[in-house]
Amino acid sequence: MARTTPTLHQNKLLFTFHTKTSYSLFNSHNSLHSTKPLRSLSLSIFSPSPSCCSVKRVSPAPVEYAQPALDFDFHREIARLRALRSKLSDSKTLNDKIRVIDSDSRVKRFLRNGVSRLLGFLNLGNYELFLLKCVIAAGQEHVIGSVSLVEGDFESTRGVLKGVNGDKDKERLKGEEIGVLRTLLKTLKDVEKFYDCIGGIVGYQIAVLELLAQSAYEGQTINGSQSINESMQCQFFEIHPPSVLDLSQDTEYASQAALWGIQGLPDLGEIYPLGGSADRLGLVDPDTGECLPAAMLPYCGRTLLEGLIRDLQCITPVAIMTSSAKNNHEHITSLCDRLGWFGRGRSLFQLFEQPLVPAFSAEDGQWLVKRQFMPVCKPGGHGVIWKLAYDKGIFQWFYDLGRKGATVRQISNVVAATDLTLLALVGIGLHHGKKLGFASCKRNSGATEGINVLVEKKNLHGMWEYGLSCIEYTEFDKFGIDYGPLSPNGLQDEFPANTNILYVDLPSAELIGSSNNQTSLPGLVLNTKKEITYVDQFGIQHRAFGGRLECTMQNIADNFFSAHSSQCNKGVEDVLDTFIVYNERRKVTSSAKKKRSHAHKSLHQTPDGSLLLILMHFLPMIFFHTIEVNDRYVDSEPPYLIFLHPALGPLWEFRGGSISEGSELQIEVAEFLWRDVQLDGSLIVVAENILGSTRIDANSEQKLQYGHRCGRCRLQNVKVLNEGIDWASERNIYWKHDVHRFEALKVILHGNAEFEATDVVLQGNHVFEVPNGYKLKITSGNSGLAVQLDPIEEKLMETGSWFWNYKINGTHIQLELVEL
Repeated sequence: MARTTPTLHQNKLLFTFHTKTSYSLFNSHNSLHSTKPLRSLSLSIFSPSPSCCSVKRVSPAPVEYAQPALDFDFHREIARLRALRSKLSDSKTLNDKIRVIDSDSRVKRFLRNGVSRLLGFLNLGNYELFLLKCVIAAGQEHVIGSVSLVEGDFESTRGVLKGVNGDKDKERLKGEEIGVLRTLLKTLKDVEKFYDCIGGIVGYQIAVLELLAQSAYEGQTINGSQSINESMQCQFFEIHPPSVLDLSQDTEYASQAALWGIQGLPDLGEIYPLGGSADRLGLVDPDTGECLPAAMLPYCGRTLLEGLIRDLQCITPVAIMTSSAKNNHEHITSLCDRLGWFGRGRSLFQLFEQPLVPAFSAEDGQWLVKRQFMPVCKPGGHGVIWKLAYDKGIFQWFYDLGRKGATVRQISNVVAATDLTLLALVGIGLHHGKKLGFASCKRNSGATEGINVLVEKKNLHGMWEYGLSCIEYTEFDKFGIDYGPLSPNGLQDEFPANTNILYVDLPSAELIGSSNNQTSLPGLVLNTKKEITYVDQFGIQHRAFGGRLECTMQNIADNFFSAHSSQCNKGVEDVLDTFIVYNERRKVTSSAKKKRSHAHKSLHQTPDGSLLLILMHFLPMIFFHTIEVNDRYVDSEPPYLIFLHPALGPLWEFRGGSISEGSELQIEVAEFLWRDVQLDGSLIVVAENILGSTRIDANSEQKLQYGHRCGRCRLQNVKVLNEGIDWASERNIYWKHDVHRFEALKVILHGNAEFEATDVVLQGNHVFEVPNGYKLKITSGNSGLAVQLDPIEEKLMETGSWFWNYKINGTHIQLELVEL
């Protein structure tokens, strides 16, 4: 097996233990120069809805922006909240918790200001009042505001709202305000319940302040190694480039691992973390103007979610983590419903919704708010998936379906299933009983992606611990890694990219997700280097450097370290419960995660750039062109378009022939033969039954019958000549596969229809549409084309007249054509 095995103490980052020293407190005034977050609104009863904005004769008072206190003491506030969390944790009943929260100094002070009248007027239950008081105790009273609702009038500390047109307007405005409050209460309930492992709302704020304080400390101290050792709770901490299983170098082992993967498919499930807000993609519904989640991006003729499902070549249970950001959950559910759950049955899908969490200012941890009762909220990172999967019964659901492991993929990676990488990943994981596996590759210069590392540390008990882990790009500074272009012999160049393609052993993941402590939230991080943009109730846009508490799903690996009584020098990866498979980057990752900006001459991580990487897969078959994802294609069309259905499989190949530059090939059929075909123009083959036909099962669900009544197409010694795509058309959007054509050869196969063309030239514009149950043959005739349409023999209706068969020969898999 080809390995990259560096000497353990070469090319490393070394953090040795130093005596603890004192440090100065973080001064929030000098931390960032940005638009101040909106703290409180002196007028809080407006809603951005059109009906509310139409109310006349309203003269609002100025909006207040609270300045952070110059002497804000992170550590004093953390100590106060820790004490409060401890008391709440010791409380056995809700009444006990209410007594504790009512005794908090912030809550007492806030309620003395008359806001208790507001809370009483809203007629809330005890638990709802408790949640609001937790927000106040956490130092976020500006979320509640300073407005009182007294006997139907709206008052504020800055004045009285006057001029509202009658009692009906008052009641309507009051109703809208209460509606916003109800939404806040739902968010708070979710945060309190999900983050119960760290203390609910109060614990969430503690974690935010602890990480902000740590960041401030690291920025001020000159001794980074001490900070690392303290944060990792160890005497010694070091990272090394990890050894990897390089599939591109050892093809025989890659084939064996892929075979293990194929044999293990009945034991596998799929997990998709789709809850992210995907703000960088900037996806908007062209008809409604509504912001859309990444799963809805129309990519290569279908949504990204459809693309993930297309990669599944057997009936596999799929668990999808969604969120309410951009109506993510509703859009994904609606798409699955509309597409009949992809012919796999509703019972083989589980959608579970992750909670939204408050976003905060990077200066002092204060929550950003759009208006009273409306904090800015975003998903809390894909690392919540393990605890949420446990809370929602996802692990048990997998077990009930006989599954032992799962593949984890992100929606934006459009090439992860290319070649044998995924099959080899899961094959090694299942065959060797590993707890976690990573699919990795070379890291691109300046990419917003983390790295895989081998961690070596000596814990506080004197034991040496080793394990594979990940460092997010947002944490590079913490570990002394330069972010940006790779330099020769630089640290980034030594470490492979973290692609967030994982194999996970389900019982091992469940053990972590079910732990009732911070372990269930792996890789807690704050990314406060980016601006958060939001619009307040008056339509004013605000920007503030900030973030939200996030955790990272890949850092579940930090719980799978192995302990040794003495330091290991080399080969430690062989005994770990985790592993890394490595392949060429074009076969592992290509992201469509951000909108292309015409102001920047870069296609990196854009849909445009990812399409070029997809086209690179066909370079061994096409010799006229070399594709590089660079500036050349920023303002020009790609050299060709080729889209092959993944059901053709990683072993399928073009057998002779050629494809001319400027051509288009789209194959939407699993049973397809290409032998000595010359294409100059557009060729499109579309089957109705790509993978098989569907039937209604005992549960009245439509289920796909793999291999039954598939469409089939064979092309042998054929020339296809036509004008093809109008490459000069300004309407073409290539990454959507939305193009204008002059001419094309199109074959449409209904049901189990078959199409065969042999020893023929097909020139010009043609559409061959074959009905269900028939075979259409095209050959050369005396006066042009000879066309023959015959019914398929009854005995061949289910299987077809031929099919591809995978033949296992030792550790090798061969593809052979079987005639019936």
